[in-house]
Amino acid sequence: MPQPEKVLDPTSSPEAWFGNEIRHRRKAAGYRHAGPFATDLQVSVDVILKVERGIYRCPEDLALRLDDLLETGGLFTRAWGMAFGDADKRAPHADRTPPRPADLTDGRTGGSILGGGSPSAATRSPDPVPVDRRTLLAIGGLAIAAPLDLARLLTPATAPPLPERITPTEIRRLQDIAHGLHGWDNRHGGGGLIGQLSSSSIQWAIRLLSVDCPPQLRPDFLAAVARLGLVAGASQFDVHCHDEARLAFKVAVECAEEGKHWHLRAKGYSFLARQAVWIGEADDGLTHAEKGLVRSDRLTATERAMLHTARARAFGKLRDVQGTLAAVGAADDAFTQRRPEEDPPWMAYYDEAQHNGDTAHALFDLAVGIDTHDSTEAVTRFQRAVRGHGPGFERSKAMSCTKLASLVMHRGDPSEAVVIGNKALDLGAGITSLRAADDLRELSRFASRHPRLPETAILRERIAATVHA
Repeated sequence: MPQPEKVLDPTSSPEAWFGNEIRHRRKAAGYRHAGPFATDLQVSVDVILKVERGIYRCPEDLALRLDDLLETGGLFTRAWGMAFGDADKRAPHADRTPPRPADLTDGRTGGSILGGGSPSAATRSPDPVPVDRRTLLAIGGLAIAAPLDLARLLTPATAPPLPERITPTEIRRLQDIAHGLHGWDNRHGGGGLIGQLSSSSIQWAIRLLSVDCPPQLRPDFLAAVARLGLVAGASQFDVHCHDEARLAFKVAVECAEEGKHWHLRAKGYSFLARQAVWIGEADDGLTHAEKGLVRSDRLTATERAMLHTARARAFGKLRDVQGTLAAVGAADDAFTQRRPEEDPPWMAYYDEAQHNGDTAHALFDLAVGIDTHDSTEAVTRFQRAVRGHGPGFERSKAMSCTKLASLVMHRGDPSEAVVIGNKALDLGAGITSLRAADDLRELSRFASRHPRLPETAILRERIAATVHA
């Protein structure tokens, strides 16, 4: 007597959602049992059953055959990358929940950037809000991942109710939340309450994608979700919640592509590139930047400069001197053609100070990684960035100042570097940013190479107190 099929929980993991969706669509197509279905797919019934239960990694070519047999319009091909595409890159501990760090806004001493805890590995995702992942809602042909904890945007107890239909009100709310988070994140960093709001906001936006939307509103709706995805992802990136950040950026790119919003698409790929470079995946970063430059004729000069800068940062991490210099040159050439009035509003941040800081970061990696490489240009660009960043961009100013101090400490006068480093600490007071904290730790390591200078020891003590390292 055949055993009853195991009840599936599609909310437990990306793989479980994928398997449950296969079973649901298999039965809808008339395949009551897995045997005939497996035969038509030219695969063993054992494989199908294990994939459906979420305990076996679906082969990529099987996703293609599933789409063909079930006539899904490419759903499983798109969903495969979200459910299984990053699995090969995960560290063995990637799916474990790390210890919850101390609250990022409380208990800080002396203008600290972060609360206690050891330095964060770039692959960890310390979750200020619990984010077990449910996955892959197939919405309007868009396969995306969504967290299981569709949690409390307004209260700790319940999520906001979903409307029966998307209206201009929901679009305005998405836009307002993105605008507010963007400003708070630039001023204060992505930690603490800002990180929690970012996480809850993108979860709410993802839930809204399941709601019916009138065709005439869908382009604006997708643009609003994409914009919020970029802002929320940036906040999560800033505190090393890399899985959540990558999810938000991918949602943004998918929504931008469906809505044919080329400017939002470019920004999404820029973020994916920068995140990949930050976590040591420079080749992937280069790929993302190149994707962003597809149909560059549809982008503004500022956006092209932004993406060429992302390429430069990838080449810099790869210690490719010629590639870095060529990409910096391309970024400079594009930036000279910049016309701010042509840029979308969210590109207003990319001014001369931002351009100098971003290109300086690429040149920094050459200067510290190749002793024979001249550091003068990187120093000059960091100095321009620090001078140019105005109110509202405290984090960028502090991080450029920290990098400048590290470069001078490594290649120049350590006493001068101490003065710059103390300025960076002053600028970063009150900023909750793990990226900024990592930069300060890097400065401390460079300072440790000058143990005979009392002022470097004092700087290191101040850094230790600031980041609670």
